[in-house]
Amino acid sequence: MWISFARIIKFSLQDIGRNIWLSLVTIVILVLTLFSVNLLLAVRAISSTAVSTIKEKIDMSIYLKPNAPQDRIAFLQAKLSEIPNIAEVRFVSKDEALLNFSKNYQKDSKISEALRELGGTNPLSPSLVIRPNNLTDFNSLIPSLQQVKDPIIESSDFNNHKEIIEKIDAVTKKVSDAGLLVSMIFVVITLLVIYNTARVAIYTHRSEINIMRLVGASNWFIRGPFLVSSLIYTMIGMTALVGIFYLFLNLLQPYLETFFASYNFNIISYFSSNFLSIFGAEFVIAALVNFLAAWWAVGRYTKV
Repeated sequence: MWISFARIIKFSLQDIGRNIWLSLVTIVILVLTLFSVNLLLAVRAISSTAVSTIKEKIDMSIYLKPNAPQDRIAFLQAKLSEIPNIAEVRFVSKDEALLNFSKNYQKDSKISEALRELGGTNPLSPSLVIRPNNLTDFNSLIPSLQQVKDPIIESSDFNNHKEIIEKIDAVTKKVSDAGLLVSMIFVVITLLVIYNTARVAIYTHRSEINIMRLVGASNWFIRGPFLVSSLIYTMIGMTALVGIFYLFLNLLQPYLETFFASYNFNIISYFSSNFLSIFGAEFVIAALVNFLAAWWAVGRYTKV
């Protein structure tokens, strides 16, 4: 048994060597397929973090009249804090609002010039900034906040945030769907390439296959080299993928650190902490897909 298995592996390696260019194309296509799948996972992780970061910066604000008394502001603040799913209601004074506004638009020369022309006058209103317990509570809080009435309330802007969040979620879904489509296309291409690789190998060895049949070789012995070759392609492809993909992640991480400056996000750590669940599952699935494609080709073109 072990001798037969060793011969099968020997024939598989010889076949890969004889068809080296076709073998390289097969491995490259396999690596591209697996790379696209992992790129989709990376995009999902990055987009999820980006959405969370953006949502955390989106707040619900109720703007107050400039002359609102402090006791009425405190009463309204306490009233809003009693609404379910609200984590914090923070008071922002006129001076703090102007300071934040100046920092946010300090690179905009027109706005900076407009502020200087005001001559120290503060046109902004005090406000109450509302932060929900969870990011998913934004939309459900809007009806409750709309029911809050008080003479010191001048306006509110939380309605716009509902549209922003919906657009962010829509963009995230489109990116994921596009990535899934690309991955599926590469999977189909891989199936076709493995299938044709096995078919070409069978055609190359057709004389040897006929001789093996004549001397009574079993079906498994004839099929074996082509099936083992598909598994060897998978092992080489996965090894190459891990090296190439981690190189890609190391090049990507500095840009992510700049983008998520205030958010502790490391894409390398994400894949490292999920290494077995991601790459292990991909190896099993890729090996199974390649094995079935080779089995199909062998069964069809050898009629064994």
